[in-house]
Amino acid sequence: MTDSTSAHPPRDRPDATEAPQKRLSASSPTSSPELADLKVRLHRSLRQYPDFPTPGILFEDILPIFSDPLLHKSLVRALELQVTDSYGHGQLPDIVVGLDARGFLFGPSLALRLGAGFVPVRKPGKLPGATESAAFTKEYGEGSFQIQSDAIKPGQRVLIVDDIIATGGSAAAAGLLVKKLGGTLLGFIFILELDFLKGRDKLDAPVHTLLSSQEEGSKT
Repeated sequence: MTDSTSAHPPRDRPDATEAPQKRLSASSPTSSPELADLKVRLHRSLRQYPDFPTPGILFEDILPIFSDPLLHKSLVRALELQVTDSYGHGQLPDIVVGLDARGFLFGPSLALRLGAGFVPVRKPGKLPGATESAAFTKEYGEGSFQIQSDAIKPGQRVLIVDDIIATGGSAAAAGLLVKKLGGTLLGFIFILELDFLKGRDKLDAPVHTLLSSQEEGSKT
């Protein structure tokens, strides 16, 4: 995802312990406390930069998570718990799709933990061979994504991952590409959600986020 999608108006830091949308009764007693603790730990690691990239914008930086091996491990574990709690061990994805570019930071690691393959969705001109394309509108203009035409087999269960959901346009385009190839879209998972932009309203599959961010009422 582009840097612009992690920028938002400032406000006090919100609670980071959003509960998963669906849980398995068998895993809840053990995974719920662990997941809640991981969410708090990850949220505390985020950095904020006022007036970046433009005046009046507060930029949310997730990169400290990846500079610390323990935090990085905590992130992958939290994502794994979120997925297994939400879908169950019998409905785990066959493919994890990561969005260009920050979905590549943790998508492959999550795929390994889930026993799934990893497929990148990239900006135009970055993938060899036959591709499918989908356009989308982002905060400051238009964009498009491509996926290799043979990357997903018909009927494979697919989970889409990215760092932040903002307006939801890029994630929606990735979902369209999955469907074009005949995949079954299980849902989307993000590290952070900019709630006030209401990006999840554009997505037609379940949306799961580890951390919450600003709401509309906080805009300046």
